[in-house]
Formats: sequence, structure tokens, C-alpha cells
Amino acid sequence: MKILLHICCAPCTIYPLAVLSANGHQVRGFFSNPNVHPYQEYLRRAATLETYAAKVGLPVIWDRSYPLEEFLRNLAFREAERCRFCYYQRLSATARVARGGKFDAFTSTLLYSKFQNHELIRELGQLLVQEVGVPFYYEDFRQGWGEGRVKSGKLGLYKQQYCGCIFSERDRFRQPAAEQAGVRQVLKR
Repeated sequence: MKILLHICCAPCTIYPLAVLSANGHQVRGFFSNPNVHPYQEYLRRAATLETYAAKVGLPVIWDRSYPLEEFLRNLAFREAERCRFCYYQRLSATARVARGGKFDAFTSTLLYSKFQNHELIRELGQLLVQEVGVPFYYEDFRQGWGEGRVKSGKLGLYKQQYCGCIFSERDRFRQPAAEQAGVRQVLKR
């Protein structure tokens, strides 16, 4: 099949690309990540993917529009549902490009990460099949998590420390709720 692979970052691409290629699929990447914050992080992820894609001969379609304001506006007052919105926005963009490019299916490197909600990604992928008309290719790539991390290290690829959005960046530094409550109590004194 001709598959359009949504790419969140280069390290997460290694294993899914290897599996899809080994199964005889023709893969093209698609980089569209308006959720990534700050902008320097977005640029670093894009540059790392450019380097990796050139090294392995992966053609990539680039959406460099970076509509951060639109992303944040759409999340306002729905922060608890931010992952659902984020997955949907990126998968929807991928499905629409796949339809326009006459791809047989679309998928995402989000299915590689053990930190992502696979059931939600799968649910939204199937919803987009109904909306856009291009099949969603689901495969659980998490089994290759360790292998992909080792390979990305050997290649010297930049590995980010958070999913991408401003909330996930905050959460990687945030103390557990119990510690925060204690800090608030000390500050009130």
C-alpha cells in the first residue's frame, strides 16, 4: 500500500518506518505539528526530521504553517480534552493530505509512543475514515520502543523530553499534586 505516515518527530519514525517498509508498503512522511511549543522546539524537531529523512531516503510532505494561535484558541476551556483535540487535528490533516495524494491509507508515529493514548488515536483514526474516506492503518508500534530509542541514540538524533504542547512541557517539570499542595500551604503562611 501507499501509506502517508504522520510524523511527530524523527526518533518516533524509526521503528514504524522500518516495520511498514519491511511489510512492502510505500511510505511517505507528513510533518504537521502545530501543537509543538515553543517555536524553537518545533524548528528543532523539523530539522532533526530533515536530517533523518535525508539519511534514509524518506520523502516528506511538510506543513510549515505552524498555526499555534489557532491551536491554542481551539483548546481554550477544553484543556482536559487537549490530547483528543491534538490527535484529531494532526490525524485530520494527515487524512486530508492522504486523500488529495491518493494514498491507500494513513497512520501516525504517535502509535509508537508508550506515552500516547492508543485507543483514542485508533478511535479518531476510524472516525476520520468516515469523514474523509481514506482508511486508517492501525498497528501497535510500541513493541519497538526500546529498539527505536537505541537506534535514534546511535544516529545522534535529538530526542525531545515531552510530547510537544505547552501543557506537556509544563507537566514534565511539575511536581506531584501532593507536593504542590504543600508548597501552596507554605506560601499562604
